[in-house]
Amino acid sequence: MPSLKRPALALLAVILLIGGIPGSAQAYANAFFPTQNSGNRGADVLAIQYLLQHNGQSVTADGVFGATTVTAAKAFQTAKGLGSDGIVGPQTWGALVPTIRLGDNNAAVKALQVELNAKRRLGLAVDGVFSTSVRDAVVAFQSHAGIGADGIVGPITWRNLTWHYDYPDFTANLCDQDPDGNGTAANWAAAAAVAQLEAATRSFASTNQGKVGYGDAGFEHGGDIPGHASHDNGMDIDIWPIRTDNAQCTAGRITWESATYDRAATRQLVQAVRAAAPGHVKFIWFNDPTLINEGLTANWPAHDNHLHIRYCEKVHPNSTYVC
Repeated sequence: MPSLKRPALALLAVILLIGGIPGSAQAYANAFFPTQNSGNRGADVLAIQYLLQHNGQSVTADGVFGATTVTAAKAFQTAKGLGSDGIVGPQTWGALVPTIRLGDNNAAVKALQVELNAKRRLGLAVDGVFSTSVRDAVVAFQSHAGIGADGIVGPITWRNLTWHYDYPDFTANLCDQDPDGNGTAANWAAAAAVAQLEAATRSFASTNQGKVGYGDAGFEHGGDIPGHASHDNGMDIDIWPIRTDNAQCTAGRITWESATYDRAATRQLVQAVRAAAPGHVKFIWFNDPTLINEGLTANWPAHDNHLHIRYCEKVHPNSTYVC
């Protein structure tokens, strides 16, 4: 079943709002398995696919939650007596994850390696071998998370690791921008949000209209971020509108009213963002009235010079991020 019971959902929402101070052990008090379903992308989807393989399901591990992953998830849920809806929520995650340790060699270890690479910015081989280097990476993560650092990956480690935020790949036609002085520390976001944006900006690269400016997303473990009323939960990412000179990364940020604003190119970017995350874009706030009239963006105060993408999931402890 993908959903949580209402009391637990409310409690998690409160914890999520008041917890998550970057760099503290308390950041993990709000850890939860991230619900993933059709339209999602990223490290968590790839981990789910390897875990489905480990549990005997036939599915390609490509990091895209498509029709075959839905089918495999439904088959697994049926085998486990869960609601067969193809949505991988907390209960399905809990049934998928095994306890693994040094010496194991299977697809579940591949899922672990994928998660460690994404969430800890490592370069482990995704070969399914639980080697001493993998164990060392697990111990380092467990210490980072403030949980028992024994090198054994059980439900608590899986939950903390899948919840942990991801860092963008700036080779995906992105450039790092820092208008609010938060630096690279503010580049983290949920794995699906990061991968869905990367897919969009890679697609936009084919238009030859320059890189996409990446503003603030969130801190590594969430929490309040200076200069923003939101961006606390890993589901909000700011990007820049496109300029007529394609110099988004070198010539500075513009507004939709600027002479160098390229509406046609910005429209293409918005369309790419939506196409890369079907069913998982809740809003794109940007105050260009033409794009608003076309149903591509929505008006929000102080969003003349950047596009604020809010991603969403079928289940999230904070109702703001529920699709």
